Amino acid sequence: MSQHLKFYIDGAWVDPMVPALLDVEDPSKEEPFATIAIGSKGDVDRAVAAAKVAFPSFSVTEPAERLALLRRILDAYNARFDDIADAVSREMGAPLHFARDSQAAAGRAHLEATIAAMEQFSFSELRGSTMIVREAIGVCALITPWNWPLNQIVCKVAPAIAAGCTMVLKPSEIAPISGLIFAEVMEAAGTPKGVFNLVNGRGPDVGQVMASHPDVDMVSFTGSTRAGVIVAKVAADTVKRVAQELGGKSANIILADADLESAVREGVEACFGNSGQSCDAPTRMLVPAEWHDEALHIAREAAESLAVGNPRDPDTDLGPVVSLTQFNKIQQLIEMGIEEGALLVAGGPGRPEGLTRGYYVRPTVFGHVSPDMTIAREEIFGPVLSIIPYQTEEEAIAIANDTVYGLAAYIQSNDINHARRVASRMRAGSVYLNYPAWDTAAPFGGYKQSGNGREYADWGIHDFLEVKGIVGWQGTPASE
Repeated sequence: MSQHLKFYIDGAWVDPMVPALLDVEDPSKEEPFATIAIGSKGDVDRAVAAAKVAFPSFSVTEPAERLALLRRILDAYNARFDDIADAVSREMGAPLHFARDSQAAAGRAHLEATIAAMEQFSFSELRGSTMIVREAIGVCALITPWNWPLNQIVCKVAPAIAAGCTMVLKPSEIAPISGLIFAEVMEAAGTPKGVFNLVNGRGPDVGQVMASHPDVDMVSFTGSTRAGVIVAKVAADTVKRVAQELGGKSANIILADADLESAVREGVEACFGNSGQSCDAPTRMLVPAEWHDEALHIAREAAESLAVGNPRDPDTDLGPVVSLTQFNKIQQLIEMGIEEGALLVAGGPGRPEGLTRGYYVRPTVFGHVSPDMTIAREEIFGPVLSIIPYQTEEEAIAIANDTVYGLAAYIQSNDINHARRVASRMRAGSVYLNYPAWDTAAPFGGYKQSGNGREYADWGIHDFLEVKGIVGWQGTPASE
């Protein structure tokens, strides 16, 4: 039975306190496919109260008990895997194979990584005569985005469970159906009541209320830098911990000793994956000036080889972007790139040929981009790549770091030692050498305005813990 019109609070599906509805749009058709209930302050208060009541008992459960819960959640997740993938495909417009193999698979991978980390995790250690204890921080507000819904839900919920925290989750109201299915997963796994709660709603009405709530001890937020600043400000009055993973404008430096053909082609694919809607996408490709024209030729061919269309077609590479708002923003930035003098190499304004309905964007490549252009500085969040020529390696490093963001950087070289040296100079939380496989055990988070804190595996568990020093643990008992 669909729970779209309810919230999951204190182990039960409940009606919102103030009835309000919101349509969920299928961006491939520009029409609603579901309707959800959206909440208000009263719903947040009820969910936070349930989490607060559950915290004292859940926080002192044995790690083995929480590990067993995580394993049950993984089993329940796998049982609903196809439902989750289908929901992501509908709410985001993601090609169904991508929704399965990347989107839904990311949630599974984070559960597996957290379980593996939990099996080795130590919550206490003796240092001299002092016992260092790591304890659950408390009630956590988890606010997640629409672009990688299961990735971000699970890489917050799983470590929070591992740490012994209780929580209230607000998925994005743009892509909420997969989050509701995840709540059903948590219920099926036998999560103790009040430990996990879900309230749907808009940012100002639910997210900000959660972040400012006096009984919330921590906020973990993923989204835009603009929204992250708002969350941090409203959280500041209660001096709670705020962990954030925000925007990015990641550079991809193709060094002079790289294989240009494969480096450019794979760079285009990495930039355009998920229809360009990834915060760590390599959207600025830096190439030696003498290779610039050849790089444009390779990038054009790579972009034009991508099939854009119906998410249900197995031959589709890229679906639509998520909403009309996102579509319009991308169109404006493409037009701005042309106006500011960048060379349009592939794609451009408007929908791809033959597509008159749906928020489809033409895979777009710009050449002769200078670092001061808007398309080289603003996060576009669509399938748009800027290729920037550089004269020297020092210039490339300077351009790569000349951004308010610092989420990721990419280095391509046939000399791994050369790539490592350049990586050491990147001001970014993650640096990827030669397009490696995704590593769920690597820390994920950003420098500068890309956020603070780190997610994934044991790194995520640490974010949900307080550290206590019990001094004199090994001391001599007082004489009677």
